[in-house]
Amino acid sequence: MRTNDRLLLSTGHASVDLYQGVVPVLVPFLVAERGYGYLAVSGFVLAASLLSSVVQPLFGVLTDRWSLPWMVPAGTLAAGLGVALIGVAGTYPLTLAAIALTGFGVAAYHPEGARLARAVTRGDHVGMSWFSLGGNVGFALAPVIATPVLAAGGLAATPVLVVPALLGTLVTLPLLGRRTATGATARPGRDDWPAFRLLSAVVILRSIAYVGLSSFLALFVQERVHPGDTAGGAALFLLFAGGAAGTVLGGRLAARWGRIRTIRRAYAVAVPAVAGVALVPGPALYGFVLVAAIALYVPFSLHITLGQDYLPGRVGTASGVTLGLAVSVGGVFAPALGALADATSLHAALGLLPLFPAAAWLVARRLREPVRLEVGPAPSPSAFTK
Repeated sequence: MRTNDRLLLSTGHASVDLYQGVVPVLVPFLVAERGYGYLAVSGFVLAASLLSSVVQPLFGVLTDRWSLPWMVPAGTLAAGLGVALIGVAGTYPLTLAAIALTGFGVAAYHPEGARLARAVTRGDHVGMSWFSLGGNVGFALAPVIATPVLAAGGLAATPVLVVPALLGTLVTLPLLGRRTATGATARPGRDDWPAFRLLSAVVILRSIAYVGLSSFLALFVQERVHPGDTAGGAALFLLFAGGAAGTVLGGRLAARWGRIRTIRRAYAVAVPAVAGVALVPGPALYGFVLVAAIALYVPFSLHITLGQDYLPGRVGTASGVTLGLAVSVGGVFAPALGALADATSLHAALGLLPLFPAAAWLVARRLREPVRLEVGPAPSPSAFTK
């Protein structure tokens, strides 16, 4: 796989996932300029997260039934257009509709985007890890890009934020054209639903551990290390940077050890690393944050390719679940973790998190490497219509 292709895939994915991170950045501006209460803005965040994740499997089913490569640029543009319209929508229902459009765009992109990445990379682990890295980088860049724009122009400046979507569309179009011209896809084999259900359980357990850690890490570090935003911000930087490093590292380790062994070893390392974040006092916990982030992100892109190989006849569905529905469970669990912290302490709540990578390791021991079928010419478009 050419380096240029990796950059195009990563950039395209980053331009979409950036809009998942923009909505939380918009919240304080919506409160300040329009006077929305906490309940109202929580509806915005919930709508964006649920639509961008829960709806993804439905789009995956559609892409399994018909070839819909146009959903990659269309989803990218819809995500950007939704954010652009937030600033010009004058009422709460219109603002909610604009945010819903962003969520639908993100959901529409991912199943077909993952299929495109599989075709362009020919299922290469390193290539898919670069595709996954793009999404992580895009999400992390959202506050860096959106905050200065909104600080300078307020909500009226949101149309400027459509620019990343336009860029992402432009860099993705050459890949669509080359796929149409030459094509490459896995020859369908038999779907292994029991293995896919086990993999989904692993993804859900990983999601709970990571989302729980990222949701409360800054507050916990301020309690344990030093009060103030700087200490918490430094911990979050290490968490995001370690996640990016782990995503790329996962593809390279899988090329050496195989995906299943890499996943098992990553979760085995994640257990003491996450425990160290909760239990080790003082600045030393920063080291555990970095190791935990790397260990929890090493399996990320491997989950996607494994899901596609377990369901070779349902690649869109597999991508929609591993990138969408299963990942969203972590967000659903976060309020329960917060309630436990209120009832006991944040230290006690985070002390439960190592149980989830430990359970993921146990479930991963039942996974087996699927037979990778030979990659060949893509079937004609009519073959996708049933």
